[in-house]
Amino acid sequence: MLRRRRHGPGIAATRLNWRDMCAEALAGVVQRPGRSILTMLGTILGVGAFVAVLGLTSTATGQIGKSFSVLQDTTVTIDDVAASGRTGSPAPETAGISLPSDTDARLRGLNGVVDGGTWWTVPLRHPTISGRPDVTEATTSAESSSTVQLFAASPGALRAMQPKLATGVLYNEFHQGRTEKVCVLGSTAAHLLGITRVDNQPAVFINGTAYSVLGIISDTQRLPQGLLGVLIPSNTALSAYGPPSDNPAQALIHTRPGAAQLVARQAPLALRPDHPELLHAVPPPDPHTLRDQVNTDLSGLFLLLAAVCLVVGAVGIANTTLVAVLERTAEIGLRRALGARPRHITAQFLTESTALGGLGGLIGTGIGVAVVVITAIARQWTAVLQPYAVLPAPLIGLSIGFAAGVYPALRAARIEPLDALRR
Repeated sequence: MLRRRRHGPGIAATRLNWRDMCAEALAGVVQRPGRSILTMLGTILGVGAFVAVLGLTSTATGQIGKSFSVLQDTTVTIDDVAASGRTGSPAPETAGISLPSDTDARLRGLNGVVDGGTWWTVPLRHPTISGRPDVTEATTSAESSSTVQLFAASPGALRAMQPKLATGVLYNEFHQGRTEKVCVLGSTAAHLLGITRVDNQPAVFINGTAYSVLGIISDTQRLPQGLLGVLIPSNTALSAYGPPSDNPAQALIHTRPGAAQLVARQAPLALRPDHPELLHAVPPPDPHTLRDQVNTDLSGLFLLLAAVCLVVGAVGIANTTLVAVLERTAEIGLRRALGARPRHITAQFLTESTALGGLGGLIGTGIGVAVVVITAIARQWTAVLQPYAVLPAPLIGLSIGFAAGVYPALRAARIEPLDALRR
């Protein structure tokens, strides 16, 4: 409502207080509810995407960091640098391998070690691996392709992989000590060889030699390449095929949380007290560095997407407010004729667009928070909502609404009363 305020004997000046301005803006918003809802939709989507993206990024990053800490921070590998030709140290006790035969027992004696052992790729140039004894030339190329590999692994290394058995059991120290011809299959290798069960005592034939299948691994926490191959005891591999040649042996160690760095320092000396320089321990990388890098990459990508949504929302508000100015030209002319000043018209339309942006920001914030919580519950995660992502969100909506309404409001203020009333 316009009121006149006297400044002496002249014509009274009009004024528009904040209560009347808010009432006029609210009337303009409520007068066309359908259009107002569609106008807010862009801001709702933009702010909702902003909150949801930051919340899901924080939540997912927390899960990545948790998984990394549980798995990678408990894994230590030891490289045989002598066998790989990177040192001129004395020859190891076993030709072609510097790791001692009792590696499993020595590793278990270290404080903080859960399991550990030796593994390598068996040096067979053209292995024939089949699920049938009568391998013909035709079936050889089909069944013993490079997809199925042959690995040697001690029982400790096999357990350190933390395999998940689909069926059967793992071989153990009994099979290792007696160099038994037994094996464990990865799920992919088992599928290629046509073996799905072990209760009928199947066998895999490696260059014509039968190896009894004790179990099939469906998944593994470490050394995922084992799912593509056949794993046999390391002593059996040494007896039948000799030490590793192209790819030197490695030791795989599963440690308790927080013990990896200590184990990495002690393991070479525990395994080769005479020549610890033959072995090189590789501790896990810093989990905080990796988690921060993942967080930065994900946040940068998703914030760009959220910014695009916010720009779309701002364009929607500006377009709708401009259309409202064109539709209400006669109303604007009547207000000007009754004494409204240009700044009053500007303030009215700015208030309307800001109210639409603020309301859209509030609704979008609620939707974004709900998306994060529902997703976390569905995935059994812990929802992480940072204050910097939630608290400023309604203010972002207000800012978008204000910025989007500047041009339409200024255009409305420039409308002359006489021109408006003639339309």
